[in-house]
Formats: sequence, C-alpha cells, structure tokens
Amino acid sequence: MKILLTGANGYVGRRLLPELLEQGHEVVCCVRDKNRLGLDALTMSRIKVWEVDFLDEVTFADCPKEIDIAYFLIHSMASSTESFDTMEATAAQNFNTYAGHMQIKQVIYLSGIVNDPKLSKHMLSRNNVEKILQNGAAQLTVLKAGIIVGSGSSSFEIIRDLCEKLPVMITPKWVLTKTQPIAIRDVIQYLIGVQNKPECFNQSFDIGGPNIITYKQMMQLYAKTRGIRLAIWTIPVMTPKLSSYWLYFVTSTSYKLAMNLVDSMKVEVICNDNRLQKMLQIKPISYVDAIKLAFEKMEQNLVISSWKDSLSSSRFKKNLSHYIQVPKFGCLKDHKKIQVENVPQVLENIWSIGGDKGWYYSSWMWQLRGFIDKLFGGVGLRRGRTHPTHLDNGDALDFWRVLLADKEGKRLLLFAEMRLPGEAWLEFKIDENNELHQIATFRPIGILGRLYWYSMIPFHFFIFSGMIKNIANRK
Repeated sequence: MKILLTGANGYVGRRLLPELLEQGHEVVCCVRDKNRLGLDALTMSRIKVWEVDFLDEVTFADCPKEIDIAYFLIHSMASSTESFDTMEATAAQNFNTYAGHMQIKQVIYLSGIVNDPKLSKHMLSRNNVEKILQNGAAQLTVLKAGIIVGSGSSSFEIIRDLCEKLPVMITPKWVLTKTQPIAIRDVIQYLIGVQNKPECFNQSFDIGGPNIITYKQMMQLYAKTRGIRLAIWTIPVMTPKLSSYWLYFVTSTSYKLAMNLVDSMKVEVICNDNRLQKMLQIKPISYVDAIKLAFEKMEQNLVISSWKDSLSSSRFKKNLSHYIQVPKFGCLKDHKKIQVENVPQVLENIWSIGGDKGWYYSSWMWQLRGFIDKLFGGVGLRRGRTHPTHLDNGDALDFWRVLLADKEGKRLLLFAEMRLPGEAWLEFKIDENNELHQIATFRPIGILGRLYWYSMIPFHFFIFSGMIKNIANRK
C-alpha cells in the first residue's frame, strides 16, 4: 500500500517508519524541513519525501496522489502555551484539503484519551482535531492513548530526570491523578493493526497498558525498578505555574511543554474499553516491563527517536535551512585551527561532543552557561544528546541544534538555541591538509549583542583554545 506519514521525524513517526518499510509499503514522509529528516542513505532510498508545512497556505505543488492510508501524527503542544490549539486546528483543516486531493482512503489519527469530563486545553484540542478530521472525505480511525512510555519519550525522560536527580520530592497533588501508561511498542502495534480494516473505519478506540496507576506510583515503580531510593511527600498548595517551573528546572523538558503537561496531569487518563485490544489480539506489556525495555534500548544505544530532537523542543520556528548558510557580513568570529595526525580519531571526538562526554575543556563552565540559560527561559544543557557517537541533521545537542552532520565531508555545523542577543554558529571541519578548523560565529543584535560578545572574549580565549587542542589530541 501507499502510505503517507505525517510527523515523520517526530517521536512516534520515527518509530513507525521502519515498521511500515518492513511490511513492504511505499511510504511518503511529510516533513517541514527535508534537511533534518535524519535517516540513513538506505532508508532514504526506500522512501519519498514531501516537504510541507500544514500551517501554511495549501498548495498542491509536489503533492502525492492516490494514497491508501495516511497517519496523522501532528501535534503542537510543545510549540506554544497559548495558541497550540489554533495551530492544531489549522493543520487538521489543511490536511483535510490535501487528503481530498490525494484521494486518501483511510486516515489513522493518534490522539489522547478524553474520557474525563474536565478536559485540559491540550485534550480539548485533540478532541477538536478529531472532529475536524471526521469532516474529511477519508475513513477515520482514531487511537486514543495516554502516557506513552519508551526510550526517548517525553514522559519517560521527565520521570527519569525526577527520580534520578531527586531522592526526596515535595510534589503537588496532581501526582495522585490516575493514568494508564502504554509502551511505545504497543502503540506501534495498534497503529499498524488498524490498517485497512473496515471494522475500524469511522471508529474511535482507547488504547492503554494493563496498569492503572497514579503519577506518584509511576515514579515509585521507576525507582524500584532502577534500585533507587525515593521519598515523595504531596502537598496541596503548589500552583500549576509553580509546578511548571519545578518540572522545567529539574527535567530536560521545555517550559512550554511543562506548562501543557501540568495542565493535562490534573485530568485522569483511563481507558473506557479495550475493544481494539481484543479485536487485534494485542497483549500490552506492563509499565515496569516498558521501563526495562526502554533501558535495554538505551544501554545498547538503540534509541531510534527522542522528543528532544523534534523541532517542537526548539525555541526557533524557522526551518533549519534558514540558518545553514553561516553569514559572513556583520558578524564577529573566533577562528582557531590546528594540525591533526589521526583524522578518524579526531572525527570521532567531534561527533562525540556534548552530552555526557562534555565539551573537552572546562565543562563546568559550559554547565554554568547552561544553568544561566535555564534561568532566562532557555533550553539549558539538560537535553543532552540522543546517541553518544552518532549525529543527524536536526538533532538536539545540549543547547545547540545540529544543522549539518557530514562525517564523510568532515564537517559539523551547530546553531545555538540558548538565549542570546544575536545568533550563533559553531563549526568544526577538517580541510584537505588535515587541519582542523573550529569557528565560532556570532551575529549580534544591536549594541547589547556586541557588548555580550566582547564581554565573553576572555572566556572564549581559554575555552575555545583548550577545546580545539583536546579534540585534536584526545585518544
């Protein structure tokens, strides 16, 4: 079958794609920026890419036709705290217009469980998107999931951050809200299982795991599984805004996502029925088994996707291609170079930068800069990196975003997502003479930007000098 996969570089989309290809389907991946799809050459040769932003005005240029099934995996919760519901509605309406043109037969929409009468803004938006998609020409199948647990999922990473960093927690009362978490493995099974099944057309199904537990119990079970001591006290006075700041500073989540998550965590997320589980004969794994499976993937460096690599975790709204040409005029630069002997080793060092490895020189200063960035509402260093030695275009790398990871061409280009009075690039490249170039470029905004750069020159002198020497010489 010919399948359209929206949100192809999102957390669920990246997990679903290899399964669709394994089944032998012809897959068209929808992305806003084809430069950051981040797939290997073999996978790219097996798919077609359609670059489209469903928030833009509809145009049928390059629009594929005769699609059998489309997966609607577009969500904007991490992009905004106020207008994400409008953005999601616009995307759904535009998708319907495209769907009619493409003659799509079935649309499969991954939504959230909305059985509680007091829905959050986030869940009301998901419900509204479902109603919009129902007005489309295609047969609609809606899968409503709760908390998705898997290596790299936002929920799993937040719980991991909390339990690993805080042996004692004073928590708001929303941690007593009940939920029904589901493993990402089971979500993929459901998404594939409803393909082209007439009994699933124009139907809505709740999907969840076998355990109904509170968020507090989720953290306690995580701690028990990992052998961590954890004490939790619940108080009724912590406001949603204070809770959001608490999540933002302790975990790797963005403030926008923290706000929307806290708003949703006050609502029970429990399945009303398990019709689809019986229909497809799927036996979901337990929450504890989902945790164990996630860590198996992490320990083997087999994490396929992470929510942090999505552009929704970025504070920039433009495509990466807008920044990939490093400007030459009106910029301030720090250009250092050094001769290298072992080029393959130096490339491995460059491709391992950041995350747990650090920045090769005065990593504590980078951590301090990340903390300051967090204080001013930036992303900080806590996003880390998804894989310890592999980088793809579009990956998050601490408070940088990978614009270009061309290992064969011996060039890595990063763009700063920290809060700055300007725009910053950091580039590593090895030329034909085996000389390593490390170039920091800053395009200031106004006098404040220039003052910032000149105030950092003493730090740059030691940090950048030490960094390039250690990258060139470390084995």
